[in-house]
Amino acid sequence: MRNYITVLVVLSIVAGCNNKSTQMTPPQIPVYTAKNETVQLTKDFVGQTYGLFDISVRARVDGYLEGIHFTEGGRVEKGQLLYSIDPAPLDARVAEALSMVAQAKTNLVKAQSDYDRYKPLAETNAVSQSDYDAAVAGLGAAKASLEAANASLEFARIQRSYTKIHAHTDGIIGRSEAKVGDYVGREPNPVVLNTVSRLDTIRVQFHLTELQYLEIVQYENAQRTVKNPRRNKKADVILFFADGSRHSELGKVDFVDRNIDPTTGTLLVQASFANPGEIIRPGQFARLRIGLADAAERLLIPVRCLQEVQGEYNVFVVGSDNKVEYRAVKVGPTLQDMVIIKEGLQANERIVLEGINQLRSGMPVVPLEKEFKSVRTNQD
Repeated sequence: MRNYITVLVVLSIVAGCNNKSTQMTPPQIPVYTAKNETVQLTKDFVGQTYGLFDISVRARVDGYLEGIHFTEGGRVEKGQLLYSIDPAPLDARVAEALSMVAQAKTNLVKAQSDYDRYKPLAETNAVSQSDYDAAVAGLGAAKASLEAANASLEFARIQRSYTKIHAHTDGIIGRSEAKVGDYVGREPNPVVLNTVSRLDTIRVQFHLTELQYLEIVQYENAQRTVKNPRRNKKADVILFFADGSRHSELGKVDFVDRNIDPTTGTLLVQASFANPGEIIRPGQFARLRIGLADAAERLLIPVRCLQEVQGEYNVFVVGSDNKVEYRAVKVGPTLQDMVIIKEGLQANERIVLEGINQLRSGMPVVPLEKEFKSVRTNQD
């Protein structure tokens, strides 16, 4: 019995020592070595494409569509006849206006004759002054009536000319909104018959949120305080398509709206791109990337390494003695899943990548170098 008790005491002491030894073993923590990388500060936006000109083809008079003189989806040239509307009603108006002109000319001849007859008689007081004044007034009224009749005739001819609808620019024409025989030019019938787009240059419109706008303005203001040779240059814009492919031509921002839309809180911006081969068509989805600064070396770490407390950012740094240090850092722009560190960290320092919530400052660890595959490198 005494030997059994002795064995139990020895086993208890050994187990206690083993537990103490286990508790004192530092935990293994994945770490990432901060590196300087050559990167360019960029912003990505989503937009939609438009032609350089997207001109609506409108029926300016109403009537029955008589002819379509183009191939839908094909190319048209400036001045080419596109549509013809039945001109018969407007021909009748022109004929009516011509008769009014003829009548006005007849009235003018009579008024001129009366004036010519009364003028010499009035000089010798052979007619009353009131008769002469009536002849002068009649001549003036006849001239005015002829001018009005000529204006009505010109207007009728202009209206009749609208029955022939021509292209106002070279470009690609779309699908017709009306067919031969349809009544057009008056709601609810089609008024806009088609659209012609000029595609040698393409426009892409996108929107900045108010926060993005303020961020860019603050960055540009900061650039003005230092010698920066690119600050007066327009930034290059890269265009990516829905399938992730990249457009061969760089674009430039050529329009920024005057105000932020209060209903959406966004600012409209437009960039233009050359469109060789007219591959890009209006209405496509587009992702734009705008460079804000020249490429330069910047210190990058994974975003997951950061801890944010009341707007302040911190990381756990593993020192040469393998003890962690809780350190405040100042961050710059985020590049996908990486973030630029402006202050508080140096290149080649090791930072904790995982298990941050288990650590405290001064705690010993066993650092395990772990590779971090950033998605940013796959989207450049």
